[in-house]
Amino acid sequence: MRIVKDFLWKHGMTVGELVAKFGSLGFQAIELHEASEIILKMKKARAKIFLTFTSNMVTSGLRGFFAQLVKLGMADAIVTTSGSIEEDIMKFLGDNFEISNFNADDVQLHEKGENRIGNLLIRNESYMKFEDKMNECLNRIYEKKKRIDTSELLRELGLMFKDENSFLYQAAKNNIPVFCPGIADSAIGFHLFMFQQKHNDFIIDTIHDIKNAVLCSSHDEKKGLIALGGSISKHYAIFAGLLSGGFDYAVYLTTSHATSGSFSGATTNEAKSWGKIKDDAAAATVIGDVTITFPLVMIPVLEILKKEKLLKI
Repeated sequence: MRIVKDFLWKHGMTVGELVAKFGSLGFQAIELHEASEIILKMKKARAKIFLTFTSNMVTSGLRGFFAQLVKLGMADAIVTTSGSIEEDIMKFLGDNFEISNFNADDVQLHEKGENRIGNLLIRNESYMKFEDKMNECLNRIYEKKKRIDTSELLRELGLMFKDENSFLYQAAKNNIPVFCPGIADSAIGFHLFMFQQKHNDFIIDTIHDIKNAVLCSSHDEKKGLIALGGSISKHYAIFAGLLSGGFDYAVYLTTSHATSGSFSGATTNEAKSWGKIKDDAAAATVIGDVTITFPLVMIPVLEILKKEKLLKI
């Protein structure tokens, strides 16, 4: 029988010790501790790990952490949204995203050419630099291939951006596929559209990429999912897992709630009703801001794996 224990501060407490104490604290602290334990289990079981995240997380400082996790061998496939791609490239180009606040004067920001994402800002100039770079990159890719899967396109882009903190670069360098089923959305989708107006034989094949995603793992392999946020990135990975037998391990970190019936708020238990996660899967759902919960979940895992020499480098 597990019992609640009082949380007490100890001088010099590590993050790992903190998260361990969460396991007997209560409520979401228990779920967070469980999520950390499950990710450790999936890695030790040599499961194929799908990491999914939405673009706002790349807007934040998690972008470099995602790149680091790929470098350390903590992801075998990535699924994300289109904004992640462009903002990863913007940061590679040296643009800094400014910290503002949630109550900023948005009319004034618009007049200054600043665009707000929560309490972060992206300037119009960043999109202009991104457009110039995309035109250059797409011309180079077009010379090599006229029809290309989305994941192949992102690999080509990643190889052009030698930045240790770029998840696109680290994924390409380590031969990890990046899937973006909603590539037509956002600024990158618009620039692909504009490029295609000049080169109507240039085709981005998002449908064929489904085969690539499904073949990332087989029915016989253990499969793990770390889904940060919801949206198309989460569903695409879960559907790919369903077609290859369902996930053995799953961790969801989200701010959404199940009461809306949205996929972003759907829990790991709900996924079992579809067979997307196996009936006996080790699974946890953590409700909270991923910029807080994800580092807390991962740091104890990385410390243990490093100690046991189970990280890639």
